[in-house]
Amino acid sequence: MCGVLWPGKMDFQIVTQVLRDQLGHLLMTVSEEKDLVIDGELTKPFDRFAGISFLKQHGVEKIFKLDPTQKVIHGSERRIYIVRAKMVMMKVIADQINAELNRGDKRLYTIVLVPRKLELCEMILECEGVLGYVTIEELPLDLIPLDTDLMSLELPDFFTSFYIDEDYTWIHTVASSLVNLENFFGIIPDVFCVGKGSKMVYELMESMRGLSGTPHPADSKSQIGQLILVDRNVDYVTPLCTPMTYEALLDERFKIECSIINFGQEVTGKTQDVKQLLTSQDEVYRVIRDRHFSNVFTYLSSKTKELQTGYDKKKDLKTVGDMKNFVSNDLKDLKQQHRTLTYHIGACEAIMKKKKSEDFEEYIKAEHSVLEGIETKENLTYIEDSLCKQVSSSSPLKLLCLLSLTQGGLVSSTYKSITNQFLQSKGYEHMVDLYQLKRTGLLEEQTTSQTPGKPKSLPGIAKPSQFRTLAKKLNLIPKSPDDINLRSPNDMSYVFSGAYTPLLCKVVEQILERGGLAGMEEIIKLLPGGIIRHDKTRPNGSKSKSDTVLVYFLGGCTFSEIAALRYLVRQFSRKVVIATTAIMTGDSFLKSVLQ
Repeated sequence: MCGVLWPGKMDFQIVTQVLRDQLGHLLMTVSEEKDLVIDGELTKPFDRFAGISFLKQHGVEKIFKLDPTQKVIHGSERRIYIVRAKMVMMKVIADQINAELNRGDKRLYTIVLVPRKLELCEMILECEGVLGYVTIEELPLDLIPLDTDLMSLELPDFFTSFYIDEDYTWIHTVASSLVNLENFFGIIPDVFCVGKGSKMVYELMESMRGLSGTPHPADSKSQIGQLILVDRNVDYVTPLCTPMTYEALLDERFKIECSIINFGQEVTGKTQDVKQLLTSQDEVYRVIRDRHFSNVFTYLSSKTKELQTGYDKKKDLKTVGDMKNFVSNDLKDLKQQHRTLTYHIGACEAIMKKKKSEDFEEYIKAEHSVLEGIETKENLTYIEDSLCKQVSSSSPLKLLCLLSLTQGGLVSSTYKSITNQFLQSKGYEHMVDLYQLKRTGLLEEQTTSQTPGKPKSLPGIAKPSQFRTLAKKLNLIPKSPDDINLRSPNDMSYVFSGAYTPLLCKVVEQILERGGLAGMEEIIKLLPGGIIRHDKTRPNGSKSKSDTVLVYFLGGCTFSEIAALRYLVRQFSRKVVIATTAIMTGDSFLKSVLQ
């Protein structure tokens, strides 16, 4: 499948340059040489816009990763901490500063909070007695361009903070990132808000525009024609489904961070890990990333044969000039392609090996029947057997949550039985996990106190049993999965082998297909928080000429959803750009709920 190209006038380099300039300015506020202590969560994001050479140019002498176990750091008399604005980070920094003060060390400390300065952080520093020794700054780390069609806030805490703890702190960061995009590319004239959080973001955007003096009306120069804001809690089913595209499986197996992946010995055959940048600039990766996994080896095999043909050209070289030209122009590129192919073939083998060890086929069969709503007893038996076998992965729990979400909860006897078996298998200290799953709506018990015909609402996917209604109205589960072409996709559901279409992607498809919300009234009623449209077209009727659509996920998205939206590009001949608070896997999603 082809990658998505950013429109000609819209250049992500502008966004990257602003991030770099802001960081450079903060570093230069501390004169002379200084040390930099950075939060481990920020190392990969910073690699994307400011490497080591950039830091050295701005007076950074040594770079340390913030280590909670390290009380004293030996280095320069000037130090800058760059950390997430979290309470635990403030405590770690305060402990280090106090330890150094007790030693008699004299340093100038600057703490840069990402993405914004919070009063709570200052309060903790004050309670620990170090506020008077530090200068506090903020670095508004906005959307980081990861590829030509993908941006991320790299803010994985958003999901837990907003949807579980009901903390609205990071709503401001999302709204600010959008207002900043509008400052670059013009006011977005047509906005759709899917879910409660999306509406809050839009309202805050409006307020921030008013405060900054940004003009309201959109004009024909707006380079983003539509914005579709979507809430993660509208669809909890998708992140729990097993991905089947290559990029999604890579993320699940090796973890992709800011488009950077570390391949170990099982892939490279080398003792040291190899860091690889995964973007559309890599031709091999661009072609295979969104393919169904079953179709990846075919391409890699054909590419290997093509590569061998390239090497064979040297047999036909007759002169020294021919040889020199081959070495200068062809050989370097061939070696790079050879290295890339080797890594991807090794990665495919590692993925297949892991799947074989996990009884993958049986699990997929159970998952697909759960989505279809058939063989419920057999699926419960499969989950019970997995718990009895002490399967260490989160697979049984994901399948159990899927069963609950798609059925609108489990009947009381089943709920009590399966949760008891879970606790006996995993330990009773996991009672808090069950509480968190219930609180989030991922695992529900159907109580007898419910009024017949009026089922209790779930935060996950609308109301009990209404998942089936949504699935039917939106055709989320194809009637004949065998008709879904996995080699040359003819439906978004190919990302899950034809078993399920990501709900939020289907909503986006409907909006684009209908040109708005006309005819979607019944669907809107079924979605938690509904959908609201804000059309800022000028009264004289002039519309943005841009056919670019920005889809922004609040709470995270998966590579399966990214692949599905890239499929829409071909269907509608529209440019689709994806933004998200973070990219998640099924395991990281579950971890966010349980932490």
